[in-house]
Amino acid sequence: MLFGRPAHRKNRRLKVTQTRNINKARKAEAGGPRLSPRLSSPVPTDMFSVFHPAGGVLLASLGLLVPRLSLASLSVPDIPHIAGYFGTKTRYEEVNPHLLRDPLSADPSVLRPPPAEQCSPVHLTAVIRHGSRYPTLKNIRRIRKLSELVRTEASRASGGSESWLQEIRNRWEAWYTEDMDGRLVQKGVDDHKHLAVRLSKLFPSLISEEKLRGGFIKFITSSKHRCVNSTLSFKAGLTELWHIKDMEFDHAVNDALMRFFDKCTRFLEEVDNNPSAVTEVEKFKQGPEMRRVQQKIADILNVPYSTITYDVAEAAFYLCAYEFAIRSVKSPWCELFDEDDAKVIEYASDLREFWKRGYGHDINSKASCILFHDVFSRMDKTATQNKLGQQVTEAVTVQVGHADTLLPLLTLLGFFKDSEPLTSTNYAAQAHRSFRTTHMLPYAANLVLVLSDCGGGDLRLQPLLNEKPVTFPGLTNRSSMPLYRDVLEHYRDLLQGCDFETECQLFKQPAEV
Repeated sequence: MLFGRPAHRKNRRLKVTQTRNINKARKAEAGGPRLSPRLSSPVPTDMFSVFHPAGGVLLASLGLLVPRLSLASLSVPDIPHIAGYFGTKTRYEEVNPHLLRDPLSADPSVLRPPPAEQCSPVHLTAVIRHGSRYPTLKNIRRIRKLSELVRTEASRASGGSESWLQEIRNRWEAWYTEDMDGRLVQKGVDDHKHLAVRLSKLFPSLISEEKLRGGFIKFITSSKHRCVNSTLSFKAGLTELWHIKDMEFDHAVNDALMRFFDKCTRFLEEVDNNPSAVTEVEKFKQGPEMRRVQQKIADILNVPYSTITYDVAEAAFYLCAYEFAIRSVKSPWCELFDEDDAKVIEYASDLREFWKRGYGHDINSKASCILFHDVFSRMDKTATQNKLGQQVTEAVTVQVGHADTLLPLLTLLGFFKDSEPLTSTNYAAQAHRSFRTTHMLPYAANLVLVLSDCGGGDLRLQPLLNEKPVTFPGLTNRSSMPLYRDVLEHYRDLLQGCDFETECQLFKQPAEV
């Protein structure tokens, strides 16, 4: 059962773990890495402590969050000139700039029922990416390599009197540690707390204290710590909003749904572990556009061209993105790039997402069949209960996963498909492409599907992406809230097929005679 349970039934081990981790975080804040005076201190590593008791239930401490809630929203930082090109490392506020003024503001105008109809929402499913996080281990190691390269190579060079360049060479330190590996940061906590509050404002009849206490709001998450902690943050946004202290609310960990890409054998063999599946990406990395960016960086740092590989250039670019998303500072590393450079690196990232998770290979989207059917079967159940006049047993489902969860599902549904595929040779032609992960998949990206009763037996379904109305591809001549039966008809082939087990099995070649 996923219903709430009394707060006094806490495991004693949790309290011990909370105490240890609060002390650990205090030490981290007191004795953290030395930074330039103009750069703020990093966020402690242990935002939450998640452990696995014998029963397998994930518990986490929220003790560190209360005194630090919403620090990211207290001031508007100096925004890097390249912040609109960070791809999947983009802050949610770049997609919704009004949140910089008020992170809890919700816009009811995004709900667009037909003018003559009175619609009442009966169910909401939200598939949400985790919030802002630290770099993963691979990128932490790249950042260290970049920092060492600049210290050893660039320090020998003459010239470069700009203050930001001197800071990179002489004062900036790679403060990221390997134990941070993709963990949620305070900004990521706020991402989900604030999103929970905004959605409760948009849909007060569904996301309500009564529904939460009654067990009508369900939470499902990937097992990754950044997703579990994002889920906890979403729940905390609601319990703090309604001052709920006498109950706690469980979540289910379900990697089959939220990390389906790890379970799909055909995807793993044909795409994820197959270098030939991303040939276009590698070609672009070696192409003239990327070479120009690398040479420019080498010229600025006054180092040999051979030292600035694609990985080094990308590490510097994402270091700018991480520093901004995590600490709300404009890092000196941002100054290595102008807008044209940023567009090139963003395209390289989009190419990778296109060929590994998007339209590049059919299995990329078909791997999400299991999540697709999960979402629609729940809406079908709601439609049946509503038709029979029964209470809807699952008013809201919040499903927290990854960019790699959301992009295949968006692709399966047909969103952001350009007339031509992204390739290594059509960079200029794709300047105005729809497939831009910066806009689609920032931290805390979310696809919200709202099923509404509009009277006369009609149900309508409205999709929102990142809290903005979008139109189902193929139903663009209908309203932004089409009839549910039209949506079912549009996706009939997928609903009648798209079997995860069938799609994901490796097809053996027939034996030769």
